Amino acid sequence: MSDVMPLSVDNLYTELRALISSSRQRLAGAVNAELTRLYWSVGQRLATEVLGGERAQYGSKLMARLGQQLTFEFGRGFETKNLRRMVQFVQAFPEPENVASLMRQLSWTHFLQLIPLKTEQARNFYAQQCTEQRWSVRELRQQIERKAFERSEIASAHAPGLPAVEGETPALVFKDPYFLDFLGLRQGHDEADLEDAILRQLEAFILELGRGFAFVERQKRMVIDGEDFYLDLLFFHRRLRRLVAIELKLGRFKAAHKGQMELYLAWLNQYERQPGEEPPIGLILCAEASREQVELLQMHQDGITVAEYWTELPPKAELERQLHQALQDARERLARRGVLLEGDE
Repeated sequence: MSDVMPLSVDNLYTELRALISSSRQRLAGAVNAELTRLYWSVGQRLATEVLGGERAQYGSKLMARLGQQLTFEFGRGFETKNLRRMVQFVQAFPEPENVASLMRQLSWTHFLQLIPLKTEQARNFYAQQCTEQRWSVRELRQQIERKAFERSEIASAHAPGLPAVEGETPALVFKDPYFLDFLGLRQGHDEADLEDAILRQLEAFILELGRGFAFVERQKRMVIDGEDFYLDLLFFHRRLRRLVAIELKLGRFKAAHKGQMELYLAWLNQYERQPGEEPPIGLILCAEASREQVELLQMHQDGITVAEYWTELPPKAELERQLHQALQDARERLARRGVLLEGDE
């Protein structure tokens, strides 16, 4: 008797396997959501009844006692240190409606990465990105370590007022600076070396760009008035529904780079833009961004963003200082023009 199963049995196995896997995923999601709801409720009760009012001075002892009793009955998930995290969870996310919305897509481990963040704006940014981009916990941790929120703030400050497409703008999609330390470039590299390194590490480069970017072409050839022009890198952003032209510059940004990018975008708009797509946009990556020139040229109005790339990362404290200073400089320049960013009063 043959051991080969009929094709119909194979098809049935595939169908049943998909049903079981889908059910397990829904069950895991439901269990996670219920655990998150429980942890928020426990944290709220502790925050209001144990740590509030006149009993605040006894809070530490009470938490320790409760941790011992709950751990004995329900396990290590309710140790004192975890009870404190639940209180911090409520303090970081005080609105139950917000938590109810997020916990459908974020695990408790996601929330543990968000709780220590210093500002509500940062927590909201990463929570929104997690839900929209479907970041894993590992991806979220990497984005926090590489200061995605701070860099998005800098990009928004340099290019305010860009039109939104389905709730997303180039200012939010682009970062500033871009961390390209993974390229392993040596001293004295040229633009071809930089481009070659990006293509060798294309997956890492796309991760640094962010979700939604799809690589289209390298050295895109454009024939204009019988002359050949070549765009360094061409991408497409699915959520923005736009072609994204990227030019790589070794040195400082120069005003002439704007005219070059405008020409490329006009050509792409006329010859490469497909029905249903928005107009192409450009990203000029420079070793140094020449902020005053960028501001005076009002490049965001032409769909062009200028950002720096760093091939080496400074120590964490210095990195935070540099990003903070870059954001402060951008805010001051905008304030002189009478422009306020969200959160500035």
